[in-house]
Amino acid sequence: MLQVSWIRRKDYYHLLTVGLTTYTGDERYQTIHAQHSEDWTLQIKFVQHRDAGLYECQVSSHPPSSIFIELKVVEARAEISGPAEKYLKLGSTLSLQCTLVSSTEPPVYVFWYHNNRMINYDGDRGVNVTTDRPAKTSTLLINSASPEHSGNYSCVPSNAQPASTYVHILNGKNTA
Repeated sequence: MLQVSWIRRKDYYHLLTVGLTTYTGDERYQTIHAQHSEDWTLQIKFVQHRDAGLYECQVSSHPPSSIFIELKVVEARAEISGPAEKYLKLGSTLSLQCTLVSSTEPPVYVFWYHNNRMINYDGDRGVNVTTDRPAKTSTLLINSASPEHSGNYSCVPSNAQPASTYVHILNGKNTA
């Protein structure tokens, strides 16, 4: 019977699994194999940056055959379009768009904060938030910005690092 082994190559042929038996002390690694299937999947739970690198799946045929897989670990992050500081005239429209970058799945939610206060549901203060989960975007809209809308705005998705921008509402006497 053929045996399938998973080896991490970056640290000099660290044997991870043979068949369904795990040979590493790191409990995040395991092999998944359905009976009567030819698929042998290496599962790594709670992936970390240090897990990146070259992995080898080796089959004990004669001669042995291998496939190599390069695992790249990326961290999902939010980005608010435009400059880090924004200047708007009193009464103009404030529109902030947040996009998830390097995200493998849509967020469950995206919360917007003004300074340290969550504002997703502040319709009475003129705040309108729309989130397009499949497109991984969220937009904050304030139709008539006033001085109280000045401050730090943060986009905080459920599955990515947050992003922030600072908004200045000018009353017409100040210049940027």
